[in-house]
Amino acid sequence: MLQIDSARERRAQRNLSVTLAACESEVLAAQQLRWRVFADELGARLDSPVHGADIDRFDAHCKHLIVRDDDNGRIVGCYRILPPEAARRTGGYYSETEFDLGRLDHLRSQMVEIGRSCIDADYRNNAAVIALLWSGLARYMLDGGHQYLIGCASIGLADGGHNAAAIWAGLSAHMAPAEYRVFPKVRLPLERLTPNASSVLPPLVKGYIRAGAEVCGEPAWDPDFNTADLPLLLTMAKLDARYARHFVQRAA
Repeated sequence: MLQIDSARERRAQRNLSVTLAACESEVLAAQQLRWRVFADELGARLDSPVHGADIDRFDAHCKHLIVRDDDNGRIVGCYRILPPEAARRTGGYYSETEFDLGRLDHLRSQMVEIGRSCIDADYRNNAAVIALLWSGLARYMLDGGHQYLIGCASIGLADGGHNAAAIWAGLSAHMAPAEYRVFPKVRLPLERLTPNASSVLPPLVKGYIRAGAEVCGEPAWDPDFNTADLPLLLTMAKLDARYARHFVQRAA
């Protein structure tokens, strides 16, 4: 089990801490944060059994990494983590609702999936929140001995997809080898899009790439979230040295 010393993970500018959700009320608070961000702010259509909370069939099998503002008890950032043993129980990874992951089958025993990353609007200018989430993920991977991290990084399609097409065009240097390629079930029609002259890379995508993640294939179109989802794979052994120093060594 992940043990995070919250005191070591605090930040001076705000009294923040990171940990795994330890009870149902903390999980629910993370799911409510996800609803506020994805549904209320971004207009996603969420098929959830509880209005006001983003809940799907994977949640019960996931660990929920949360950042809390300890001054007011508010959960201000979250990730959900699906470890390999839980993925077996639930019949696969969330990514498999969007991609054929067949070429990654040999990695499954050591492959953790992350997703549903979000930060409260009032805290998005505070770099400490994403730093805490990354250090919490690093510790989780180290404690579990997991070697591979997969996930989908989303790019908004409010402009019709042209920014997503430009981002895709600029990622050729970061493609995974052919043996790690995955294939979208509903691909974004890149051939119909004109890449913007200047693309705006979402911070989450930028963070993954800087850490050393590789893009495993073309983006899928998620109509419920109205996003282009990029499949990413981060091999812990290839983690960028700067990130290793900043996050992994801090998490050890």
